[in-house]
Amino acid sequence: MDKILKTAESWLSDFFDAATKKEVQHLIDTDKEELKDRFYKQMEFGTGGMRGMMGAGTNRINKYTLGKSTQGLSNYLKKSYAGEDLKVVIAYDCRHNSDTLARTVAEVFSANGIKVYLFSELRTTPELSFAVRHLKCHAGIVLTASHNPPEYNGYKVYWTDGCQIVPPQDGEIIAEINSLSFEDIQFSANNSLIELIDKEVDDAFIKASVAKGSFNAAGKDDFKIVFTSLHGTSITAIPEVLKQAGYNNVTIIEEQAKPDGAFPTVKSPNPEEPEALSMAVAKAEKIGADMVVGTDPDSDRLGIAVRNLEGKMEIVNGNQAMVLMTKFLLEKRKEKGFKGNEFIATTIVSTPMMEAMAKAYGVEFKTALTGFKWIGKMIKDYPESLFLGGGEESFGYMVGDFVRDKDAVTSTLLACEIASQAKANGSSFYKELIDCYVAYGFYKEHLVALTKKGISGAEEIKQLLIDFKENPVNTVAGSKVKWIEDYNTSIAKNVLTNEEKVIHLPKSNVLIYETEDGTRVAARPSGTEPKVKFYISTNTKLPSAEDYNRVNSLLDAKIKTILAELKLS
Repeated sequence: MDKILKTAESWLSDFFDAATKKEVQHLIDTDKEELKDRFYKQMEFGTGGMRGMMGAGTNRINKYTLGKSTQGLSNYLKKSYAGEDLKVVIAYDCRHNSDTLARTVAEVFSANGIKVYLFSELRTTPELSFAVRHLKCHAGIVLTASHNPPEYNGYKVYWTDGCQIVPPQDGEIIAEINSLSFEDIQFSANNSLIELIDKEVDDAFIKASVAKGSFNAAGKDDFKIVFTSLHGTSITAIPEVLKQAGYNNVTIIEEQAKPDGAFPTVKSPNPEEPEALSMAVAKAEKIGADMVVGTDPDSDRLGIAVRNLEGKMEIVNGNQAMVLMTKFLLEKRKEKGFKGNEFIATTIVSTPMMEAMAKAYGVEFKTALTGFKWIGKMIKDYPESLFLGGGEESFGYMVGDFVRDKDAVTSTLLACEIASQAKANGSSFYKELIDCYVAYGFYKEHLVALTKKGISGAEEIKQLLIDFKENPVNTVAGSKVKWIEDYNTSIAKNVLTNEEKVIHLPKSNVLIYETEDGTRVAARPSGTEPKVKFYISTNTKLPSAEDYNRVNSLLDAKIKTILAELKLS
């Protein structure tokens, strides 16, 4: 505690502003536990950049932690592009303090002689990724905490290719940041280097989104959409994209249309949570809409609800949406003619159905660690290959490579194209998904996320994962465990034959059990939240669409058995 107190007391120097010093002194005087949580470590980069609660402290998002990161990034840019006129672009979302923090970041870059394009108002994360290459910038920053609770904010770094930074580059940048003291931050802005941007980039992004996500679907005049931005940034893009693509029957949930970092109408602005879409689903039932789409605050994740076989609105999960979107893109590419260099991609904790589908179409399938930065890296690493589309189970999808991160804007349009065309053909989004199960196997997934906050929570998460590894299960729902994939050691072992394979992915704290019948159970800590996540995937054959309800019930029962066995229910 002495070390933590010493670190906290260093924030009482004259370098820090009066409000920060007052906040830190109050914690020293009154709340040692909170002080400990705020100063026991430095804010770190995870799968989605740097993300955490706002407030004073080294383990919080504030002008100093972001300023230090920006100073380190400025130094790194100067070393990486010596002699060049450096340019960066900055966007921010609806969260509390995002606008002022974005301005602070812009000022630090400008103080280092770097040209800054700063969006004049909040914009989506996919538009920021697009803008990096559109404006020929060396890097991009978006101030966002994605779907985290209101007290969070964050800082994501994009490189010249419009993709988030990955190893070894992220480590090099972190080393540069860690070599600095807070007093090294240059806060004195050169305002002549800060240029506000908006409509020109907006128009280019929206035009590109319509071009990439539109496939001349039939039936648009008869297709009703309910859209909610969940108080976030997508209100700046999705309504216009849908309009330009020909969708005129769009009902916007006005109570959730105004950007608001308090997210007053939802418990969590996360479209993975059914409650977040409840207002939109109720509206859809009332007006007889065909589809609901809701996006998270920075508009990289989308939740979709469509009418099921009984005609009721049902939320489809990220795996299901990803499968159907990818199937549609594969089919469209097939109509043009495959050239042999196409690939689709997903992550190691997402549905194995993606690989089954790739095999059926004869295209390459690539898998990555969790996080879209790894899928973006594939596009960079294989320039001779054509990325059609791909996603991950956490409600994110990317259509082509014009945006190098998950993109709820273009994906929303793609989902509407699929559903509108299906309805015009006498089918539906839901029925098309069932047809995929018949063709490629019925894969059903389930996620358990356990929240463990603070220092003790971090230790608990660490121990849970150690226990999961050191006390391996032998069977899952009656099927023998065949493979144990340990991404910490980069070894996949067949426990039935002792065969070992090298995992050719970066090391990561992930452990996956796979049984003889293809059931998979994965565990990993979240890179963006104080959570440990368990991913369950089951599968079986679906003889026909008429067997769907029966087989669906069987897989549901199997998942319940697995949850009970792993004490996760």
